[in-house]
Amino acid sequence: MIVNQFIQKDNNMGIIKTDKLVFEYIRRDEEGNVEGITRAVDEVDIDVKQGDFVAILGHNGSGKSTLAKHINAILYPTEGTVWVDGMDTKDEKELWNIRQEAGMVFQNPDNQIIGQVVEEDVGFGPENMGVPTEEIWQRVEESLKAVGMYEYRKHSPNKLSGGQKQRVSIAGVIAMHPKCIILDEPTAMLDPNGRKEVVRAVRALNDVEGITVVLITHYMEEIIHADKVFVMDKGKVAMEGTPREIFSQVEKLKALRLDVPQVTLLAHELKKSGLNLPDGILTIEEFTQVLLNVSGRNKNKK
Repeated sequence: MIVNQFIQKDNNMGIIKTDKLVFEYIRRDEEGNVEGITRAVDEVDIDVKQGDFVAILGHNGSGKSTLAKHINAILYPTEGTVWVDGMDTKDEKELWNIRQEAGMVFQNPDNQIIGQVVEEDVGFGPENMGVPTEEIWQRVEESLKAVGMYEYRKHSPNKLSGGQKQRVSIAGVIAMHPKCIILDEPTAMLDPNGRKEVVRAVRALNDVEGITVVLITHYMEEIIHADKVFVMDKGKVAMEGTPREIFSQVEKLKALRLDVPQVTLLAHELKKSGLNLPDGILTIEEFTQVLLNVSGRNKNKK
């Protein structure tokens, strides 16, 4: 168990909150004159409770990654406010504390891995924080165990698969004992097996360790186990709700240019053709069970 992560889900304490968050990219010509302004995040309000697993979904250019960078104070609001554990991200005095509380995992694990050996890489963050050596090794061990990479602690990161590298990146963040981890499309560069590995590790951190997770993705199947989903489009929150509530709106998701999982789409089409199925089927197992129930009812009617 990660030392300071005995955190039960507590719905009274917001760890991340944005109020009318606006962020604008300013484009300039070679002389430095303003050529145009793009509003990448447009009056976004989100509220994430300690211990939640929140997914932020959207196609490329929807503003989801720009929003993620505000939670870690990589970007600052043009207008509005972002609070992380009660700290305003615009307060420069709190920058170090904010980045300790909200750890960031990026798309390309090669950009985050700097050590020659896995355990050295994971220990780099705590060492920079001035954590005593004995405690660093304790944190390295528990963090690698949390993501299922402890047996690789003596390996070179260069010899690992993409999914394994990304899990080492995640271990490096959790070794700093954040309350929240923001994952900005962590599986975008991975194959299907690597993606499953990473999502499984992230779910375990949330379920077992109680770490708040904010997952930025455009893969619909990765959001199935989230507590809440925000769907972004053109810098705004276009939809929000539980995964089932989101997946129940297939036509709206299609209009937002998002792929719907095959099983959800199949159930949706079967329902349109007259089969009595519920909205928002999320998994193949659930779909199979519903079909068995429907066929069982039909048999009983005969």
